[in-house]
Amino acid sequence: MTEAVSKLSRRTLFAGVGTAGAVAAVVSALPQVRQALPDIVAKPKPERGGGYSESEHVKRYYKTAQV
Repeated sequence: MTEAVSKLSRRTLFAGVGTAGAVAAVVSALPQVRQALPDIVAKPKPERGGGYSESEHVKRYYKTAQV
């Protein structure tokens, strides 16, 4: 009868340990990333339409788009 040979090699073992370490590092960093994100507050919707406002972003776009 043939015996089942384990396919676990050093390469597979180190790849698994490396992957587990990378996952652990990402999971431990997630709470810090969440705290660093600013809370975005939406402006109230205009009652009579016309929600356009000339913000700094819009001014910068028009300045760079000039020919």
